[in-house]
Amino acid sequence: MRRCDVLPGRGPDERAAVTGLPRLLGTRTAWTAVGDGEFFCPGCGGDRNYQRLTGQRRFALLGVPLLPRGATGPVVECAACRRHFGTDVLDHPTTTRFSVMLRDAVHTVALAVLAAGGTGARGPLETAVAAVRAAGFEDCTQERLAALVEALAADTGRFTDEPCAAGLAIELHEALDPLAPHLAAAGRESIFLQGARIALADGPYTPAERDTLSTVGAALTLCATDVTRLLTVARTPS
Repeated sequence: MRRCDVLPGRGPDERAAVTGLPRLLGTRTAWTAVGDGEFFCPGCGGDRNYQRLTGQRRFALLGVPLLPRGATGPVVECAACRRHFGTDVLDHPTTTRFSVMLRDAVHTVALAVLAAGGTGARGPLETAVAAVRAAGFEDCTQERLAALVEALAADTGRFTDEPCAAGLAIELHEALDPLAPHLAAAGRESIFLQGARIALADGPYTPAERDTLSTVGAALTLCATDVTRLLTVARTPS
């Protein structure tokens, strides 16, 4: 006789009772939708609709919910794959939102570096326009960027060759702080290098450009050693 045929110390009736117990008793959860929206679903790997759910657990007898066991959740349920995730999944931007954040970050960095070095030379404007167009502002022109730099200088009260003013630093952090946690190191360094190459397009870094790029690096959570390394890397033609 095989070992699995006998449960030590239990007769046939007891074995049947043990086998049937999970079918008699269990826990059921009744979910209630409390919100919805769009999110990046880790299970699907793309943007999907979701429902935010809260649940009430109950003991169930023969599949019928009876005694309450307390609340559970909230959770996020994907409308496509129906998987449940913790609500922290909503902290990750959707693909669409991420693209907008990245585009705005490159645009803000370009403006900040141009504001530090001025728009009198053609090289920085050309380099900045190429970076901004590649990021998603396809209709960007040198004239528009130059006008925005002038407006930025008037708004912040900052002149060319001055250190990064508080207002400009705030704008950089507002554009880069929400994005940085969702970028790999290579992505953060790429944004920094775009700014550095704009600054180098008309010659060596000025003190104001270095100060602005240091602010960019801090907002991108790059350490001082990495900032120094990238300032050197940017001098090497890509």
